[in-house]
Amino acid sequence: MGDGSRLSWTWGKFNSPRALNEGAFNQEDYEQSLPDDYDSFEENEVNFEERIEAAEYDHGRGIIVGKTYKSPKYICSLETTVEDAEEVKEDSGRHLTPPRLRNFVPQHNLVHFRTPSNESLSLRTRFIKSLNMSPTVPRPGAAKLGPRSGLDEWLSEAKQCHYLPEWAMKQLCEMVKECLMEESNIQPVATPVTICGDIHGQFYDLLELFRIAGGMPGETNVQAPTTVINTDAIEPPTEITDPKLKKKIRSSGDSGMDSASGDDDDDDERRGRPRTAGGSNRSASSGGDSGININNNQVSGSGNQNFIFLGDFVDRGYFSLETFTLLMCLKATYPDKITLVRGNHESRQITQVYGFYEECQQKYGNASVWKSCCQVFDFLVLAAVVDGEVLCVHGGLSPEIRTVDQIRVVARAQEIPHEGAFCDLVWSDPEEVDTWAVSPRGAGWLFGDKVANEFNHVNGLKLIARAHQLVNEGYKYHFAQKSVVTVWSAPNYCYRCGNVASIMNVGEDLKPKFSIFSAVPEDQRAVPAGRRGAGDYFL
Repeated sequence: MGDGSRLSWTWGKFNSPRALNEGAFNQEDYEQSLPDDYDSFEENEVNFEERIEAAEYDHGRGIIVGKTYKSPKYICSLETTVEDAEEVKEDSGRHLTPPRLRNFVPQHNLVHFRTPSNESLSLRTRFIKSLNMSPTVPRPGAAKLGPRSGLDEWLSEAKQCHYLPEWAMKQLCEMVKECLMEESNIQPVATPVTICGDIHGQFYDLLELFRIAGGMPGETNVQAPTTVINTDAIEPPTEITDPKLKKKIRSSGDSGMDSASGDDDDDDERRGRPRTAGGSNRSASSGGDSGININNNQVSGSGNQNFIFLGDFVDRGYFSLETFTLLMCLKATYPDKITLVRGNHESRQITQVYGFYEECQQKYGNASVWKSCCQVFDFLVLAAVVDGEVLCVHGGLSPEIRTVDQIRVVARAQEIPHEGAFCDLVWSDPEEVDTWAVSPRGAGWLFGDKVANEFNHVNGLKLIARAHQLVNEGYKYHFAQKSVVTVWSAPNYCYRCGNVASIMNVGEDLKPKFSIFSAVPEDQRAVPAGRRGAGDYFL
């Protein structure tokens, strides 16, 4: 907002000068400062840059710090609406996003989302809750590092949701690039391994993911997760592709499939998961050993297993920079334990539209760190293979690729192209089609049962594990033979979808076991000051 943009905010006279003059005030002071007729405040056209001098939210300490005391003193009520946020985003995007890019960026099944009035995204409410956060919850902000700090200090700061100084980020990016240069397009990974889907900048949910998995590499005695999910809390499986597309690619004769979309039992059977009387996806024949861990009082791993992240680390969430920083620190510290697969959002074009570019601009004042991160994107592996039998990729298959050896020769050190094998690996989706169909995303393909089965047979694979699509129940098997599985690891996607997430644990027997988890409570996460609600999301 350095251009002096004038915003419509709700401002109220600060009635607790004692708290402001002391340099900080807590939740009680803040609530007492609001008069009884708070809701009747009128919106006034004010200059944001002037008023922010009176009170500024300090990310690092989670408090309000008084700076310039003018009379009368005003403080932003932190009350805003989604509509205001969209206007601000539109204005700020004019100088942040090159207009020409919008002609090339696929539409991602974009959904324009309006929050109902009774569920309005109130920054005031979120801010008050953030003041009540547990003292053990990481507080976002800039890391305070000395000039001689190294990787250990960087990792420690990254775990606290602190973004590194520009010089440290550039050094970290160079270190990670050197690690990635030594890896092939398809990185072999040994069991036991935990496979994770999209993260999308949801830093606090990433920490929960590691707790569910038994801890980050190098951690021991990890505290058990605080959230327990019961079977009743998991919604029945739902379709994860555009419903309009289904009408186009399915003939009217497929009435059985169409009617199944509204029948939970039939829908589950079509996915190859028998339903029990309790509505759980456990297999009755296996005595509950179907690989679903819903009771999260126990962690699913020891912290010594390998990790595969299937891409889409950034964009959409509040802390894309901190999320990618933590993953890079772990990669640089434990290169053999962490495998980072490239997703469609690890792209210059996509990140300039969906948040990561703007976040770097806001936190560093320039695009230098963003450029360094994009250079790391170029060297991320395209796929991973677990014990030679489970292929892990972000999106899916390509009509140009019949064998995994063809993936090995793809030139990956480049921006993701608009078409071709590279593009398809990060953009394609499985769907109930015969062989191949045009994707509604505008990039990649839809591939069917025959394609997946043939690819697995030719390459001696048992399963294709991928991410890329929101799944309300956390994971989803595709096709009758369960040849493909989607893993989604961003709970309550975009902070409003209400979905659960999962990670897939694969042991030496190569039988997937899923651990399902939900988003951490609001009192265990922080919301950046000035964030006025999430933007549009896509599936």
